[in-house]
Amino acid sequence: MLSAQSRIEALTRWLTEQFSSSSIQLQALTGDAGFRRYFRFENQGKRYIAVDSPPDKCNNQAFFAIATAMKAKHIHVPAIFHYHQSLGFFCLEDLGETLLSDKLTPHTMPDYYRLALTELAKIQSLQDIKDWQLPVYDGPFLQMEMDIFSEWLVAHYLDIRLTEQQQQQLQQCFQVLIDSALEQPQTVVHRDFHSRNLMLTGTDEPLAVIDFQDAVIGPVTYDLVSLLRDCYVRWPQQQIEPLVYEYYQQWAQSVTDTVSYQHFQRWFDLMGLQRHVKASGIFARLYLRDNKPGYLNDIPLTLSYVVDIAAKYPELQFLSELVAQQVLPLVADKQEQL
Repeated sequence: MLSAQSRIEALTRWLTEQFSSSSIQLQALTGDAGFRRYFRFENQGKRYIAVDSPPDKCNNQAFFAIATAMKAKHIHVPAIFHYHQSLGFFCLEDLGETLLSDKLTPHTMPDYYRLALTELAKIQSLQDIKDWQLPVYDGPFLQMEMDIFSEWLVAHYLDIRLTEQQQQQLQQCFQVLIDSALEQPQTVVHRDFHSRNLMLTGTDEPLAVIDFQDAVIGPVTYDLVSLLRDCYVRWPQQQIEPLVYEYYQQWAQSVTDTVSYQHFQRWFDLMGLQRHVKASGIFARLYLRDNKPGYLNDIPLTLSYVVDIAAKYPELQFLSELVAQQVLPLVADKQEQL
């Protein structure tokens, strides 16, 4: 297995061959929470993105297949100029440096989010993806994700030892969230559709979608709540509500078997809870296992959704109180110690 530095050298040699150039200079870029590393380089006055995506750790086949399918649906994803399957190297279109999150204000948010929801509708219209079978977001998958919260945030990071009764009550709440997710119509789900994975390009296709390789077949509200109840920014409910309702109306017109808006709103709320429970656990795991402390700062906001939204539903009262009374105070204590 090549070392990190050896992989960079191999990536540079590969790009040199692809472009018949001896002057490829890679500039490291800030990566995502995964194992991929990103670099920018120039060749003959054009900028490109090089990706080191180790095939033993990253799902490169999925990235290639899903990118191809999305491009065919006129979803703006980075063009793939070159790909080395066995080494896990990509040369991609450079979409620039402006994330949607960089430009969001209370004034700009509604229009930008409507643009994003237009792209989401295209994603949900995807049918078969050539050479790739999307995994199904089933009950065990949803449970496994929420177990990350119990294991990595509650037990490992905060050292909370739940009683057997508390564990049972928490699992009952998790089951409510799972049942709601599985009750929903199933569609293509990006699975990380939020303002840091959408880019403003300044072109005729102003919004580009990135980080889509973990797409699955799952609940219709998943990407909607991922965008509107973002783990990195929280908007007032009065700004979120019209966008949820607009999306519901468009969805209801496109299907034969619809539900009331109140029912859809419950799906949306509970799907968000499942995602925020999972995300808070992942943020703790990124710190403890992967030595990435930056995501710890996102835990309080993420858990604030859990406290507020779970409190709306009597069957989820335990989850709201557990997070408010035990988890969040210890998170605050930990942050003071860092």
